[in-house]
Amino acid sequence: MIKIMDGAEQYYWPSGKQGVLLIHGYTGSPAELKLLGEFLYQAGYSVLGVRLPGHGTTPEELNSTTWHDWYAKVMECYLEIQKDCREVSVIGLSMGALLAMKLASEQKIDKAVFLSAPIYIYDKRIPLVFLAKNFIKWIKKGKRSYSVPEQYNVAYSVMPLKALDSLLRLIKHIKKDVLKKITRPCLIIQSKKEHTVRPESADYIFQKIRSKQKKLLWVEQGGHILTLSDERKQVFFSIKQFLEE
Repeated sequence: MIKIMDGAEQYYWPSGKQGVLLIHGYTGSPAELKLLGEFLYQAGYSVLGVRLPGHGTTPEELNSTTWHDWYAKVMECYLEIQKDCREVSVIGLSMGALLAMKLASEQKIDKAVFLSAPIYIYDKRIPLVFLAKNFIKWIKKGKRSYSVPEQYNVAYSVMPLKALDSLLRLIKHIKKDVLKKITRPCLIIQSKKEHTVRPESADYIFQKIRSKQKKLLWVEQGGHILTLSDERKQVFFSIKQFLEE
């Protein structure tokens, strides 16, 4: 059995009849959404922080998974929290936002929040991934620098390429088949300054989803992991306000 990294465990905190599903990003873990989860739990929400297959264990294991595995886990967790809650909303960060979009397009989701969702990516090496994955297992990532305790910042230091190729296929699927099916109330939050996702991604999502109730919130300096940034309190309160509307 593969050991889970300290702090990367899935968590479920039952509380009220309103549930929130939290989905982390690629190479990340449930820890990166834990501060938000604690904030919402204190506000009376039941909170489930999903640990996606291949995450919080080893990069080798991540390279043996695809987006279909990640989405199957999201569905499993959605059905779990739905047993206890009258309403379930979903919040996804980065790749987790893509999985949240698919869930919102297919299931009875109350509201959906997409943080730093990748439609357009800065890295110019992205078109080479489908070739490079056959020769290189992973590439080193830049070090995350956020002023939070380490237990909230648990992630791999490398980017596995085989699974990254599957993530790129997921982006194509979201653009082609998913966005046009989303009609639930949505909140899109994007930082104007970050190094991973191009900000025009947020505009694209806002224009393509068919929700009558939708909002786009820009954060000035949040970076990619908005839930760990110095502007996270603004993000948390905006999410809570949206869920309560």
